[in-house]
Amino acid sequence: MATYRQVGRLLGISARLSRPLAGNGYQCAKLHLPSHSTGVSNRWPQNPNWVIPGRTMFVQTQDTPNPNSLKFLPGRTVLESGTMNFSGPRDAHCSPLARQLFRIDGVKGVFLGPDFITISKTDDNMEWKVIKPDVFAAIMDFFTSGLPVVNEDSQPNADTAPSDDDDEVVAMIKELLDTRIRPTVQEDGGDVLYRGFEDGIVKLKLQGSCTSCPSSIITLKSGIQNMLQFYVPEVESVEQVKDEEVEEAAQA
Repeated sequence: MATYRQVGRLLGISARLSRPLAGNGYQCAKLHLPSHSTGVSNRWPQNPNWVIPGRTMFVQTQDTPNPNSLKFLPGRTVLESGTMNFSGPRDAHCSPLARQLFRIDGVKGVFLGPDFITISKTDDNMEWKVIKPDVFAAIMDFFTSGLPVVNEDSQPNADTAPSDDDDEVVAMIKELLDTRIRPTVQEDGGDVLYRGFEDGIVKLKLQGSCTSCPSSIITLKSGIQNMLQFYVPEVESVEQVKDEEVEEAAQA
């Protein structure tokens, strides 16, 4: 059971989060990240439906702000909760689905969300029209196989789960990330993980389509940082944290 101190802290957080946003381009209920696309909005996929003859399942695709990442929607649950990111085949030992997708030539990264799969390709020279048919087939074959998306002993990262060690500031940051920021980022095929708060700096890790997105810094500073600073005055800035393997791959 929650202690009186915990209840009081949560009530205080709820009161501060109920403050409306005014004059800064945001709505209270939803974070609006800046759009960096030109021409047609990336919210509308160019090829909304892909149906394979003789099969009852169809897969939708949706563009993301990252030209090297594409969001696939199989029309069914992928993960019951949370998200999982696989930056290479070595990371996919716990996911039969990710392992199958990494067998496709040109697939560099696999990101699993609640109801979508984000595929990142190796580079600009590899065209989506070459990769997509194999991805469609792999997704449909997998979901008809009855295999689990991830092994039972593997669970999504609960980075924003409340902890008794969290003070009021950290609890509020986690609440904002979980309820207002992450859902918006996931719409673009990515995710944001909490990695710590120290000396006024919130450390976040970008995943999925956000990992190598050209506009990721703008998303951090103009979107996420502005919202956190509005609700949590203790936040001075937001910084991106990268894994050593990811940094080495980006520099290669």
